[in-house]
Amino acid sequence: MNQTWLITGCSSGLGRSIAWAVLRRGWNAVVTARHTETLAAFQAEFPDHALVLPLDVTDRQAIRSAVQQAKARFGAIDVLVNNAGYGYRAAVEEGEDEAVRRLFATNFFGPVDLIKAVLPDMRAQRHGAIVNVSSVAALETAPGSGYYGAAKCALEGMSDGLCKEVGPLGIKVMVVEPGAFRTDFAGRSLTQAEHAIADYAGTAGMRRIEHDNTHGTQPGDPDKGAELILDAVSAENTPFRLLLGSDAAALADRVYAARIQEIDDWRARICGTDFNA
Repeated sequence: MNQTWLITGCSSGLGRSIAWAVLRRGWNAVVTARHTETLAAFQAEFPDHALVLPLDVTDRQAIRSAVQQAKARFGAIDVLVNNAGYGYRAAVEEGEDEAVRRLFATNFFGPVDLIKAVLPDMRAQRHGAIVNVSSVAALETAPGSGYYGAAKCALEGMSDGLCKEVGPLGIKVMVVEPGAFRTDFAGRSLTQAEHAIADYAGTAGMRRIEHDNTHGTQPGDPDKGAELILDAVSAENTPFRLLLGSDAAALADRVYAARIQEIDDWRARICGTDFNA
């Protein structure tokens, strides 16, 4: 059965790989990015199945226009992939108000607006899937990534409630938690606070862009990650949270074990806060 996927942030990285994977399966892809110059190859190779559109996810009118054009071309949107996003590094005290607002506008409120734009039709057809690309930063946030982790935690919390609301209507919701993938995330997509505070040099300061040498060495292959996302969405038992990468799996094992241990260490006191019978 043919499907139509609307994917944000397709200029590079995981979004680009997802778009290619969708098209190579013979499905339709609405391929979007803020600047479409890098997307010409999609239209050239798949003229019947690719629709390239400019989309800034912080622009509600642009969202409405993209959804309308997608429906006019392909009839319906079956899968929405909220992939567009970027990183921001700053100690919490260093965070600049406007930069933090921009971060949440792209990484959280943009996906919310897209979800609200596609849900009326998905509800009407009792079918669809929403894929929200999060991060292992929602599992454990490194120093200097507090605001980025907060945006991804917000995305996951919203997705958890959404999943329970739309699941009975035949709509799937999946959160993707990638580890370190060889994309532009640690390159051109990474921003940081302009002014650093010396007291954080040994924590958040160690992860400032000028000290980060990970770009181009990450273990994750975005093409393989994209294929797993497509398979998971198509599966009968689609997971709510999908980890991507061996590093993500190892981190999850450690984080969840530590959380369970912390609960056990305090369990008697925790349960002792109830009113006495």
